Amino acid sequence: MVKWLNSLWFCFIFALGIAEACAQNKTIDSLMNVLKTAKKDTDKVNVMNHLAKRFGSIGNYESALLFSGKAKSLAAKIDFKKGIASSYNNIGIVYANQGNYPEALKNHFASLKIKRQIGDKNGTAYSYNNIGLVYWYQGNFFESLKNYQTSLRIMEQIGVEHPDDGGNKNGIASAYNNIGNVYLNQGNYSEALKNYLASLKIRERIGVGHPDDGRNKNGIASSYNNIGLVYWNQGNYPEALKNYFASLKIKEQIGDKNGTATSYNNIGNVNFEQGNYPEALKNYLAALKIREQIEDKNGIASSYNNIGNVYSVQANYPGALKNYLAALKIGEQIGDKNGIAESYGNIGNVYLNQGNLPEALKNQLASLKIREQIGDKNGIAESYNNIGLLKTQVKQFDAAKKYLHKALKLSEEIGTKVLIRDAYAYLSALDSVQGNYQSALNNYKMCILYRDSLNNEENTKKTVQQSMQYEFDKKESETKAEQEKKDVIANEEKQKQKIVIASVSLGLILVLILAIVILRSLRQNQKKNKIITEQKEIVEKQKELVEEKQKEILDSIHYAKRIQTALITSEKYFEKNLNRLNG
Repeated sequence: MVKWLNSLWFCFIFALGIAEACAQNKTIDSLMNVLKTAKKDTDKVNVMNHLAKRFGSIGNYESALLFSGKAKSLAAKIDFKKGIASSYNNIGIVYANQGNYPEALKNHFASLKIKRQIGDKNGTAYSYNNIGLVYWYQGNFFESLKNYQTSLRIMEQIGVEHPDDGGNKNGIASAYNNIGNVYLNQGNYSEALKNYLASLKIRERIGVGHPDDGRNKNGIASSYNNIGLVYWNQGNYPEALKNYFASLKIKEQIGDKNGTATSYNNIGNVNFEQGNYPEALKNYLAALKIREQIEDKNGIASSYNNIGNVYSVQANYPGALKNYLAALKIGEQIGDKNGIAESYGNIGNVYLNQGNLPEALKNQLASLKIREQIGDKNGIAESYNNIGLLKTQVKQFDAAKKYLHKALKLSEEIGTKVLIRDAYAYLSALDSVQGNYQSALNNYKMCILYRDSLNNEENTKKTVQQSMQYEFDKKESETKAEQEKKDVIANEEKQKQKIVIASVSLGLILVLILAIVILRSLRQNQKKNKIITEQKEIVEKQKELVEEKQKEILDSIHYAKRIQTALITSEKYFEKNLNRLNG
């Protein structure tokens, strides 16, 4: 009876526990739960590596390195080579995002070595891709392109062997995207756009079957961003902004802080080129804030350079120089050749505006040297323009003409309208100083032509509309999200009320059952007691009857004994008297 009641009570508590658990929101990450319950060491390694990726994707690099290190140690202990390779890969990604490129390459090469040893083709392709990315960050486009193309070849080979592998399709899309990045930096915009569109096409196809694939959404956002970069370099600002906002919307939805910062930065670039400096500065500062939060050194340096550009055109030269030098310092710390070259060029422009021509030329030549080393055609054309302008200032007209014509030729070759515009403007200034007024006028007309194609009223109108539409959509989404949040809270409250009612009802039912059981038990006990009492009375009566019979028997025995005693006495008397008579 007691055991049964205990079981009933346990069921009651268990039911309440389930009800309460269903009411609570899942606040603990599922991977952390899996890690706690994982029994196999290989499973623990895999989960910790997944956690490292998760933390890295949201910019929590400290936790990413922590879990990567734990995973690597455990994997080494059990000789789980695939787990070790994944750990090296995750560590490499974190260091790359932090701008520590030597450490990033070291870990990616360690990962690649193991993946090749164990015959992991997909992992090998992924490592080549990551190595290419680090070289790209460093501005080593030759090595970057070589590794990206190797990655793509392996991915396409896997695609032939496993045509239904969605993960492999993502890898192919990523490879196309990264190859496009190299071509973009080399100023080969047609090839860049070709690869970006190929990447986007694959990712959109994947999205049809996998609408909730976070990685694929991130890839689509990156493709939009990079397509925007091509249009920006070509001076097609409405299309650039359209793609930037499409990217930003997705990045914010999936919580990609690094990608969100990049989108803000690129939107700032469009506003800068159109002369909307307050809006440009607003977006640059938004990007900087996020990059500082996630400790993205490469991104921080880029933001400092862009903020410096705004101050420079506003003639705030001390503010500009301060930001450029901060960017240069970070670039040198992390070995970012492209960033260093950009900083030197920007510092040279400040010195030019301040009239310090020797320092200006020194910095521009330093910038050009690095850009030629890394094959940055866009940067080289920009340096040619800047040096040509400087040579004009110091009256070295032949040298100025030589640099400016090289700048114009290269800018036309790569199709960068901004640089073409600047080249014509500087050639016009050179012709004016030399008295070649007709040539100056012709070059000036060409400058105006390109300037207007970049900043015509229609383009400006479209970019303003894009910005307004994005802000409207964002506010609408925020309002919708807020309402959904309220609805969720209201539903949760209703659910809680239902659970409370259900729990109380269940409790009452169980209490009622318990009362019925106890009442039934009491009734049964009463019946048993009645029977026992009746039996006891019968026994008592039987006992009395036995005792009465026993008394009667004893009385009879006593009476007989008295008779017997009387008889024996008479016999002795007769015998005595008889003997006397005979004697």
